[in-house]
Amino acid sequence: MAGHTMRLKVYSGTGLASESILLDLPSAVATFLMDQNEPRTPAVAVASGPFVYIYKNLRPYFKFTLPPLDVNPLEQDVWEQAKEDMIDPLTLKEMLEGIRDKAEIPLSVRSLRFLAQEVQEMESFVNLHKGQPIKRQTVITCMSTLKKNMADEDAVSCLVIGTENADVLILDPEAFTILAKMTLPSVPAFLDVMGQFDVEYRVTVACRDGNIYILRRESKRPKYCIELRAQPVGLVRVHKNIVVGCSDETLQGYSQKGKKLWTVYLPAPLMTMSLLDQKSRGFQAVMVGMANQEVHMYRDKNLVDIICTQDVVTSICFGRYGREDNTLIMTTKGGGLIIKILKRTAVFEEKDTSLGPPMAQSIRLSVPKKTRLYVDQTLRERENAVAMHHVFQMDLYRLRLMAARAYVKALESSLTPITSTLQEPLKMNAVVQGIGPTFKLTLHIQNTSAGRPSINLLVSFLYDQSLYSMKRAFFKAPMLVPGLNYPIETFVECLSDKGISDVIKVFVLREGQSTPLLTAHINMPVSEGLAAA
Repeated sequence: MAGHTMRLKVYSGTGLASESILLDLPSAVATFLMDQNEPRTPAVAVASGPFVYIYKNLRPYFKFTLPPLDVNPLEQDVWEQAKEDMIDPLTLKEMLEGIRDKAEIPLSVRSLRFLAQEVQEMESFVNLHKGQPIKRQTVITCMSTLKKNMADEDAVSCLVIGTENADVLILDPEAFTILAKMTLPSVPAFLDVMGQFDVEYRVTVACRDGNIYILRRESKRPKYCIELRAQPVGLVRVHKNIVVGCSDETLQGYSQKGKKLWTVYLPAPLMTMSLLDQKSRGFQAVMVGMANQEVHMYRDKNLVDIICTQDVVTSICFGRYGREDNTLIMTTKGGGLIIKILKRTAVFEEKDTSLGPPMAQSIRLSVPKKTRLYVDQTLRERENAVAMHHVFQMDLYRLRLMAARAYVKALESSLTPITSTLQEPLKMNAVVQGIGPTFKLTLHIQNTSAGRPSINLLVSFLYDQSLYSMKRAFFKAPMLVPGLNYPIETFVECLSDKGISDVIKVFVLREGQSTPLLTAHINMPVSEGLAAA
């Protein structure tokens, strides 16, 4: 365990077993097996600044240093001139600022520190550092492990390092040489690695630009990119899916090709994430530590358990601790250490404890087995596929032809409630009110033209005179102003007491023309008042 106190602490049980002083703040800690020698004791790798400190048997074993970066040649020439006193500190500052704004290679730490100095302190800074060579050194931002050639739990592993220079390095576990180097568009913040280096592997990287990149074996550039709506706070791979926690209080699931699967909205800001892998039962879940002093456990998008703590949890780790295979270790914001052991008889329920759709919604249907009739029908369709397709196309063309003919007939005989001519754009609908024997019939006629009124229009009714009678079966409509709805009311009296009804046809015509502009068929209701009497 390493923290901001710059000390590496090793615990046995709940007691402190060893403590080592670090030279800089640690950025990542990982355990891995370096060789096949007995006893199989794992080593501890601590990333701090540009170095990776390797501890074995609780003692310092090796220190790996990141290779230096190329120095800007213009920057080097400027410092050579300052070394020979050819330029003063103010001229040096102006030249370095010009290089910083235009050059592709960034300035070294020495030049950046010099630009941050006050004017009276620049001369002493130059005299102190001008005799030393210029170096550009990157630092480590994240670290993980990758199995070398076997997937066993006690197999030899390689270190996978993400740097501030937007590179991902894979180190040899014995010689600590760089086996592979991959470049990213942005600085990596979180790493998740699966596979074996000698066979096939995937490196999933969450970067500071708010994107997730997926690297594969022998690929120098990312193969897939996932764009997030907010900055990533944690990254975990569950089986073949990627689960990422974001700063907008969401937990999102993606496939390994970048397709979004689900989103869960968290009740508080996310602090840390980790994977819960119960290998004895094949159960995997994501543990999420939040700012409300709770740790939620999700399987896919379903909440299966909640752990309440006394302080905000800042880091989580689940795995073997001592003789217990399923141990949960958490550190808190105030410096506390929480150790919980999972009961061997514990069974996590599949149902979701939060509000939402039922679990049955995600259960696959039990499709019955294929019957002999289904197989025979499938074979017949394969053998006669062309003939069946021709019959289907012929029926489809016949249906389209019948529909087109009916449409043309309706337009020619004005059987539609909307006119098809641009000279008289009208629209009409009818409303019948009452229970009988007298009904109130209201026609709503509207002129849909842009600015042309409609005049000289007639309204006529056609009906069975043995069933109905109307006081006004033919009358003249008023002038229709565009855009206004004109209600025209009339009364219909039912003459039959047999409980039957019929259709009343309404025609809108122009004076001097026999072809109607509009036609409406009104299905009259049964006269309940007359039938009851």
